[in-house]
Amino acid sequence: MKVFLSSLIAGFSDMRGAGKAAIETLRHRPVMAEDFGAQPNSPQVACLQGLRDSDVVVLVLGEEYGAVQPTSGLSATHEEYREARGRKPVIAFVQEGIAPGEQQAAFIAEVQGWEGGLFRGSFRDAGALQIGITRALHDFELANAVGPLDPQALVAKAITMVPGERRNNYSQATTLSVAVVGGPLRSILRPVEIESPDFVDAIHQSAMFGESRFFDRAKGVTSTIEEAALVVMQEHGAAVLVDEQGSIGIRVPAASSSDDQWGRGGLSVILEENIHAAIGTAMSYSGSLLERIDPTQRMTHVGIAARIEGAEHLSWRTRAEHAASPNSVSMAMNYGDDRPPVSLSRPRAALRLDHARLIEDILVPLRRQRQTR
Repeated sequence: MKVFLSSLIAGFSDMRGAGKAAIETLRHRPVMAEDFGAQPNSPQVACLQGLRDSDVVVLVLGEEYGAVQPTSGLSATHEEYREARGRKPVIAFVQEGIAPGEQQAAFIAEVQGWEGGLFRGSFRDAGALQIGITRALHDFELANAVGPLDPQALVAKAITMVPGERRNNYSQATTLSVAVVGGPLRSILRPVEIESPDFVDAIHQSAMFGESRFFDRAKGVTSTIEEAALVVMQEHGAAVLVDEQGSIGIRVPAASSSDDQWGRGGLSVILEENIHAAIGTAMSYSGSLLERIDPTQRMTHVGIAARIEGAEHLSWRTRAEHAASPNSVSMAMNYGDDRPPVSLSRPRAALRLDHARLIEDILVPLRRQRQTR
């Protein structure tokens, strides 16, 4: 595999040497500007040609931006990144403890905000960079040593994992059901791992006490194996499902005890802010759980499906709208509900690196479904 190393050259020789050593340690071929020799074209044209012929790009960013190219107004490294983006897998590393100028800070922000990026890491010194590049390239190899990706198949499976909407009998709380299916589809967890008490306990603890917790601490928790999937759940409440392909199903209560779907004593509604929070929790929890079950990122993309349960009659409002008119709402009277789940596919990195936009891409279609009925 040919690996193009993109970085500032002047004053960065130690870092480039570390990158070269990491690439060669894994028996890959480093493609570097220093090795091009005499070329009929300009050095930067030669670099861009070398990048186009490579299989993956390792981008290393430090404090300095570098000299601006006369034709593009960008540094050579920035030109190489723009050439690779959307065409080549990019593994980016940013140095810690630096004070970049305005141009370099904007460049770093551009890289870190790109949802299609494969990996973004940080490093303190040349030794840490070498270790980081070695691990990232190894993970990239593992992720690509699997079958072809079929985003439609991921979405189709996610849709089957989201249950149909229940009729609201006004005693069932509103919940958000979300399925996150990673791909390419393949076996990720062995049956013995699914049944491991340590794994069950980790699911329980993270859902109850983790950063993206959504289990009720006042309720008990049960765990079962259903059709080769682990199900950890609370009665009439939150739940987590994980199967052997690493697919995740989550049921998150969409109302808190202090501000629930009944709107602080008013008539029953769905509060948009509660759904927004529930989607955010589901995406964060799914992302962290995927990191646990697939740390080498064999799954590079995800199919997502989401549906609101137990609220087919309820109107959709923001908190401000409901506060303005808590005792006057319109309610659907039909007892059937044919709203399909909201579904989409994204790079797996979007769960962590494009969190806000991903929430919006699920929330807005859910809102439209409710407001057009």
